[in-house]
Parts: sequence; structure tokens; C-alpha cells
Amino acid sequence: MATQNRRDFIKTAVAIGAGAGILTGTMPSRITAKEVKTPSPARKGVLVDTTLCIGCRLCEYACKEEHNIPAGNLNSYEDRSVFDHLRRPDETALTVVNEYKNYGQGENITDVKIQCMHCDHPACVSACIVGAMTKQENGAVIWDTDKCIGCRYCMVACPFQVPAFEYQKALDPHIMKCDFCYDRQQKGKLPACVDACPVEALTFGNRVDLVEEAHRRIKAKPDKYFNHVYGEYEVGGTSWLYLASEDLSKKALPKLGTEPAPGVTESIQHGLFAYFVPPVALYALLGGIMWLTKSNKEEEEI
Repeated sequence: MATQNRRDFIKTAVAIGAGAGILTGTMPSRITAKEVKTPSPARKGVLVDTTLCIGCRLCEYACKEEHNIPAGNLNSYEDRSVFDHLRRPDETALTVVNEYKNYGQGENITDVKIQCMHCDHPACVSACIVGAMTKQENGAVIWDTDKCIGCRYCMVACPFQVPAFEYQKALDPHIMKCDFCYDRQQKGKLPACVDACPVEALTFGNRVDLVEEAHRRIKAKPDKYFNHVYGEYEVGGTSWLYLASEDLSKKALPKLGTEPAPGVTESIQHGLFAYFVPPVALYALLGGIMWLTKSNKEEEEI
């Protein structure tokens, strides 16, 4: 009897939901995953040559200044004790530099800048149920505060664990992440971090050209570089690419496969929320569930 009641419940719920969808014009003809767009061949990128980075952290300072985040005194960035602990980008810093000593088998020191990787096939964009996260033609993955509902699915989906949330703000909290200085790029300017780097450890340009340049450097100095361009193929490719003397996936960056970050939840999420049921239909569905529950309870009491 209980099994039959559950079946009746499901049938009734589906019928009520479908009827409400038809009445309100929100019923899709079919539920499919969101279309996967091919990244623009003209998209931009940044090549990070960690063998050149000196850990000055001027990129951190420039980023904060550009995004109206309290940056503190510029002289404070000379304090290298900050490298005693590994840091992650958060709501107070959209990019950070970490230092790794005795990296790999050598005695060298490697400084690695970390920020949103601006994936070619962003998991955060796939996971966002309201389209607040979008991948732009120039490669930037940006966030629209007016659309965001604060579900934080993007934080869970990101394979690099980058998006952060302003938990301390009770009103109007934001998702915080590097936006690839999208507004600056629209004005023909370099990203703030690239513009601020005094040793040209950051190279901005077309991603396809940066991949070629990275392999050129490896070929020219095979003893200097580990033979891998991190970000060329990881999770389907990223806009930020890395060169290093050792394998960065050992410590600095996550070891990931070449397939785009799984979008298993996308077909479900977008199928449900792309055709969001308006209040009238929702109340009809809830009313039907309550009616069914009450009827089953009365039957059991007889």
C-alpha cells in the first residue's frame, strides 16, 4: 500500500507540475543540457613564467587597487614572512603569490601566482543555475551580481577552488574572483597584475600565441624548464598558462586531467531552473502535494 501511495504521489506531483507549466507557458518541449560553446580562437591569456617571478607581490597590490579592495601600505609587500604559510585567493585578495622552497629535487625557490584560471570550459559557468557566471569572447569568466542568487554552486564546482564568498557581509554579499580585468581589457589596457610586474614574469596576449611561446622557451632551454605547459590541456584548457622548472602539479597547482571539468549536474540544474516555475504554478504544486498527503493520511486512519 505504501509503495502504491508513493507512486500516486509522484504521478500526481508530475501531473500538477506539468499542468501548471502548461497554464503558465513555462513547460519546455524537452530538457537538455546547456549548449557547450567553442572557445573563441582570439581569446586572450597570460603566460606565467615562474622561473622569472621574484615574489615581489606587486601583482597583488595592483589587483587590489584596481578592484577597490583595501591594499594597505605598498612597503608592507616587502615583508616575505607572508610566504611562511600557503594562501588562497579569497574575498580580500583576488590573486596571491605563494613561495615553495626546495621544490622538486633541487634547492631552488619557486614563486607561483594563483588566481582564477579562466577555463576554456568553466565548471563555474556550467554549475550556475541562473547564468550569473559567463565566459566572454576574450576568455574572461565574469560574474553578474544582479543575477546571482547566492547558491555558491560555482564555489563547489571550481576544480581550482577559486571563487570566494563575502560571508561577513549580511547584506549584498558578493562572489569574489579574478575577472581578468575585463573592463580594462575593453579599454585596450593590460590586466593590472601584468602591467605591474617589474620582471615580465607575466606575458599577456592571444592564448594560441602564448602556447607557442611557452613551447619555444622549453625547446630553447630544456635544462631550465620542466617540459609541460600547465593549463594548455588541464580541464580542457585554461586562459592562464604556467612554465616552471619543476612539475607544478606536485605542490603549487592541482593535478588534473585533460577533460573539461565534469558537468554532470548541468542537465539537471538547467533543466529545472532554465524553466523556473513561477509562484502561481509553485503554489499549485505545493497545494497538490498537501492534498495528496492529507488524503493518504485519511485513508490510513479508516
